Amino acid sequence: MPYLFSYGTLQPGLVPPELAPLMARIPVIARGSARGTLYDLGGYPGAVLDPHAETIIHGVIYNLPGDPALLAQLDEYEEFDPDSPGESLFRRILHPVTMANNGALPCWIYVYNRTPADAPVIPGGKYTANKR
Repeated sequence: MPYLFSYGTLQPGLVPPELAPLMARIPVIARGSARGTLYDLGGYPGAVLDPHAETIIHGVIYNLPGDPALLAQLDEYEEFDPDSPGESLFRRILHPVTMANNGALPCWIYVYNRTPADAPVIPGGKYTANKR
């Protein structure tokens, strides 16, 4: 069963109304984290992963059902085009995520596919409602 790591607007309590029914069907199984930097891009965050970073990105791990249509809806929301990943705003990659109990799972993560330039770093790597 595939997993999704969400560090931004797909987290419970932050999901936009148009995706709320979809995300309500997907169970959260754990809190998780990945090494990297979380940037404030205005209305949403963007993660840049770096296994050697001293900073951590925090979020939740969802247990995705085996429904390709669901993943296609998430790709559309995240502006990821599997046929043109280089031109997409975000890329969906498989990456290990550390769970709160220190286990790890391979999770899909939408990573920012641009240079963050002068976007501010989100302190503590936690995106919250006050960042929306």
